Amino acid sequence: MADIIEEITDDSDELFERWRIQVDKGQAPLRVDKFVQEHMGGTSRNRIQTAADNGHLWVNGRAVKANHKVKPLDIVQVLIDHEMADYTITPEDIPLEVVYEDADVMVINKPAGMVVHPGCGNYSGTLLNAIAFYLRHNPTFDANDPSVGLVHRIDKDTSGLLLIAKTAEAKANLADQFFHHTTRRTYNALVWGTFSENEGTIEGALGRDTRDRTLYRVWNLEDNPSAKEAITHYRVLEKYPYCTLVECRLETGRTHQIRVHMKHIGHPLFADEKYGGMDVLKGLPTQKYKQYIQNCFALCPRQVLHAQTLGFKHPRTGEEMNFSSQWPEDFSAVIDKWRNYLAAPKE
Repeated sequence: MADIIEEITDDSDELFERWRIQVDKGQAPLRVDKFVQEHMGGTSRNRIQTAADNGHLWVNGRAVKANHKVKPLDIVQVLIDHEMADYTITPEDIPLEVVYEDADVMVINKPAGMVVHPGCGNYSGTLLNAIAFYLRHNPTFDANDPSVGLVHRIDKDTSGLLLIAKTAEAKANLADQFFHHTTRRTYNALVWGTFSENEGTIEGALGRDTRDRTLYRVWNLEDNPSAKEAITHYRVLEKYPYCTLVECRLETGRTHQIRVHMKHIGHPLFADEKYGGMDVLKGLPTQKYKQYIQNCFALCPRQVLHAQTLGFKHPRTGEEMNFSSQWPEDFSAVIDKWRNYLAAPKE
């Protein structure tokens, strides 16, 4: 029996399935598309063949066609779009901040509070509904076709830059860049506590928290072999008495990665209710200070996290594309409040 080394939803923030399978030493020669189908539990042969056509089927690190024959101990990898759910994405006239657009790609600056993709409890008002309306006159774009559209995503209450593919060719190319970690993404975050060092790297495999399936946590792989490798690089931008503004650079793109990694090292994101950042974790025991923190929460009542930069190679021209986004008003307001606190006399 072949060894499924890992099944992960990566590096496009769970918009793709990535499988890595080692062929058993007794395996007879077999078409790779048939071999993958047998080990992926119900995935259609057509999806696998589409992955191969897009260059997303590899054997021993080399892209192969669907009819390639696997041999004993080969390492097979495949990157496949998630199948669409039962609901239909309908166009909705929702304002979009388009940072860049051409025939192949769009870069969107998403506001905090907007869900990216329809799902349970959020069937309308999402970024994809807005994009479906914005591109409603584009005959080659279908928001319900998984071969176009979102290339990655960010949390509902995270603001910042997102990449959209307008053609299947563009999405296949961009997915490959995310898969091989050649894209560039940085986030700004306000976190609780101060750092003794000015930069560092957090490595910790992420998986769902068994006590609350809506949350993620860092796991020891011996305890949870299905947890997924995650790497976050950070550096300090500004220091305040009880909080720190940091820049985070993602090497992987797991769900809630920055939020979970920062909590893991003792620095939950400020105002992050899911991961404990809405508690007064650092500071003075005075009522005046506690009220100050509540005022900060009121200014930015969501995790203070912003996807600030995005870089990739243009899928058609190969040109290096780099974009940056200014902080939204709520993010700027809470940072200004901490800057003023730093400068003011303390009680």
